[in-house]
Amino acid sequence: MLNKKIRNIVILGVLGLLFAAIGYWDISPERFLEQPTAAVDESQIDYYAINARARQYLPDGGVQYDMTADKVEHVKTSEVTLLTKPDMQLYRGTVYPWHVTSERGEVNPDGSEVELIDSVRVARTDQKSRATVITSSRMTVFPQKQYAQTDQDVRIDGAGGVSTAKGMKAYLNDSKINLLSNVRGQYEAR
Repeated sequence: MLNKKIRNIVILGVLGLLFAAIGYWDISPERFLEQPTAAVDESQIDYYAINARARQYLPDGGVQYDMTADKVEHVKTSEVTLLTKPDMQLYRGTVYPWHVTSERGEVNPDGSEVELIDSVRVARTDQKSRATVITSSRMTVFPQKQYAQTDQDVRIDGAGGVSTAKGMKAYLNDSKINLLSNVRGQYEAR
């Protein structure tokens, strides 16, 4: 009987130590089910596309612009879309579009403004096969307004000569270009 009493005391002691250990380490089933949440960087890209294409139509059904890019990335927090090698045709409702290219670009959240960065080129050949090429390091294009502007150095090749300036406002729909300052021109005499 003494043997049975000692055995019960030992069993109760072991159970007591086990419960003490569980309490000490605060082991609970919920603790094993909870997964720590990973930190999310809100400035990261939330989606992207390779070899993307976007086409915007006019109310009458004609093409307003057609744009392609090697890569399109969307930034979650700012809603800005980053473009790699954007290539845009601004049709202006005509068959003679302005061809706009650059190395990189950024489109604002509503798509009304495209900031072109590095090796910006805006070119057009008119119905008389006359070419106009505008180059700059940076330019902002407003596709719906058919308007482009820059505060950077700009070069215009066309109409039998070359013009350079610091800053430009281009009304693409009217083929009208205003050069802002330090304007220089070199033209061929005919």
